[in-house]
Amino acid sequence: MESLDLRVLEDARVWRQAGHAVTLVTVVETWGSAPRPPGALLAVRDDGVVSGSVSGGCVEDDLIARTKAELNQAPSERSAKPAMIAYGVSKEEAARFGLPCGGTLRLVQEPLHDSAWIDVLLQQTADHRLVARTLTLSNGAVVLTPGQRGQSMQFDGLTLTTLFGPRWRLLLIGAGQLSQVLAGMATALDFEVLICDPREEYAQTLFERPQPNVRRVPGMPDDAVRELRVDAHTAIVALTHDPKLDDMALLEALASDAFYVGALGSKRNQATRKQRLAEHFDLTKAQLDRLHGPVGLAIGARTPAEIAVAILAEIIAVKNSAGLSAEKSSAASRAAATPVAV
Repeated sequence: MESLDLRVLEDARVWRQAGHAVTLVTVVETWGSAPRPPGALLAVRDDGVVSGSVSGGCVEDDLIARTKAELNQAPSERSAKPAMIAYGVSKEEAARFGLPCGGTLRLVQEPLHDSAWIDVLLQQTADHRLVARTLTLSNGAVVLTPGQRGQSMQFDGLTLTTLFGPRWRLLLIGAGQLSQVLAGMATALDFEVLICDPREEYAQTLFERPQPNVRRVPGMPDDAVRELRVDAHTAIVALTHDPKLDDMALLEALASDAFYVGALGSKRNQATRKQRLAEHFDLTKAQLDRLHGPVGLAIGARTPAEIAVAILAEIIAVKNSAGLSAEKSSAASRAAATPVAV
């Protein structure tokens, strides 16, 4: 579940607490080239204000009008239970709503009577826990349970179980110019960014102008990785070019559950680093092979901004399981960091 959908729940909670009637709409099935995947979430307020999307704009106008009309009925006349809605069941309807390639959407429309479960869910995801939410269509009951890694949305016509995961995180070791640029781009991609650099001269420059969703992690890099409770929603990139800082962070990162671990430096620098880590620390070959270095995809990057793009491109490819083979990923990453490596 995207963190954008967590924002939808946050908006729905605020609206409900302010006294608005609110309906949640979830994509449960798609056929053809549907613009949004199953699990995508939309909240509609009684005055027509919306948060989120279920079709990228194709059916929202009709859905908003339909939902707004129902929410403005007397409470006794509103539907109290979740209901199914389908769009694009015929070629004519698909054309009418602009669904591409005859795409079809099936949605669950759910009146939000009580927002207490949203408080619990948002707190658990903020604690970096995976949460499964099960909705019973016959009565609107909601149950929250611990989610499992690899679990997907389930819908059998009677119950709907959606997964809400913690926000993707990016831990940067080093607060230099590249980290500044990388942090800004990563927040635009909806990452929570954490930066660790015990060198006050670098850290003070970066944090003189705070950025939203970017925070400093105090202490030494290896301590920061340990204390962060790194999970499979976390990427770690070492950027200081100082072995005393980078190596200690990588030692902890490569043994963690981080989905991506990278380090700045040339091909020769990376080979030396791997040899050093293998000789002096208790890391297995499989753990060392997890290191992406030189970091980033090969796009001929030269400037800090271009290198940041290359790094984030590789992180996103790994996050989305885009099918980069180990050989391709290794070969593709070499050009990105080399211009600034020593």
